[in-house]
Amino acid sequence: MHASIIVQGLVQGVGFRSFVYGTATRMGLTGHVSNMPDGTVQVIAEGDKGLLSDLIKELKIGPIGSEVTAVDVKWSEEEEGYNDFGLEY
Repeated sequence: MHASIIVQGLVQGVGFRSFVYGTATRMGLTGHVSNMPDGTVQVIAEGDKGLLSDLIKELKIGPIGSEVTAVDVKWSEEEEGYNDFGLEY
């Protein structure tokens, strides 16, 4: 399963990407996380739908110092076939 996720709020400059990277890696998910020019964080994640749902729950909370106002998810059955989870700058 593939999830394309946009996280809105105070999510840049607060360790959010590192939080996502650590959480997704522990869950065994693949994909990547990156800051977007509009101040959001984009997460592309692939794996078991239950684990992806657990990741989304964690994204709604975020790390200490963040303030998540919205999490938008687009689901797809087609995976891109990532080998691991990457942290993009």
